[in-house]
Amino acid sequence: MAALGWLTPRKRSATARSVLAGEAAAEAARKSSQELAQVMPEDETAAELGFPVMGDDLAAAFFDLDNTVMQGAAIFHFGRGLYKRKFFQRRELARFAWQQAWFRLAGVEDPEHMQDARDSALSIVKGHRVSELMSIGEEIYDEYMADRIWPGTRALAQAHLDAGQKVWLVTAAPIETATIIARRLGLTGALGTVAESMNGVYTGRLVGEPLHGPAKAEAVRALAAAEGLDLRRCAAYSDSHNDIPMLSLVGHPYAINPDAKLRRHAREREWRLRDYRTGRKAAKVGIPAAAGVGALAGGTAAAMALHRRRR
Repeated sequence: MAALGWLTPRKRSATARSVLAGEAAAEAARKSSQELAQVMPEDETAAELGFPVMGDDLAAAFFDLDNTVMQGAAIFHFGRGLYKRKFFQRRELARFAWQQAWFRLAGVEDPEHMQDARDSALSIVKGHRVSELMSIGEEIYDEYMADRIWPGTRALAQAHLDAGQKVWLVTAAPIETATIIARRLGLTGALGTVAESMNGVYTGRLVGEPLHGPAKAEAVRALAAAEGLDLRRCAAYSDSHNDIPMLSLVGHPYAINPDAKLRRHAREREWRLRDYRTGRKAAKVGIPAAAGVGALAGGTAAAMALHRRRR
């Protein structure tokens, strides 16, 4: 993607950056979906369902990724994989692990944590080739992500595919990571945060801003226009109140594993609610979620607390 040096965050409003991020994500998603279509087998004949409507080619489904399709945050799993490959040091891993554990326990996105993770990821990949990170991303999916897909949400996505509809991930995760996950799940493609690259090398900057909150809605709107979709016939799925702008765009919004604010909002508007968590499962995916690095984060936090007491 060509450099857009004149589009700096200081010179554009937040709304304009959201639009830029959304349009960039939509353009990247359409390109990636065309590539995926060339390698994916044709779907088997689908069973008829009341919803999604069979054969409605003006409808599509949009799925948030973190805590909706996947337990935890994709960017943190990606960070663990990069650490394993010595892209950064142990101290940075501890921060990634703590953020992941907090995210899994709280079930909501902390803007400062997410921004810190994105800034770290951008600095880590700067100077690396896009093709290199795509190849590594395939390995990281197998190592850390494949076993963290919610079966219930996966079944919902498959129902749309079986009805002949396109299904897109919509996430703040890097578009490259999101595209890998979409392909592995047999989905149409993904809308994700677009990192700027020149001659196939990451510059360490974003195009627009992270695909988060209003930017997701802009991406869905842009993609729907490009694909000729009727948003009133489309469905969207998310766990977070941050995605209310995206959910409000479509005729069939779903709250999946919702946080408290989204649950309240969904009930007030009679949106459909589905929660695949149980008390026992929530405990299992909470503190131990970092799977090996959570202990490191906990040890780091304990050491810092002890240090403060000694002072």
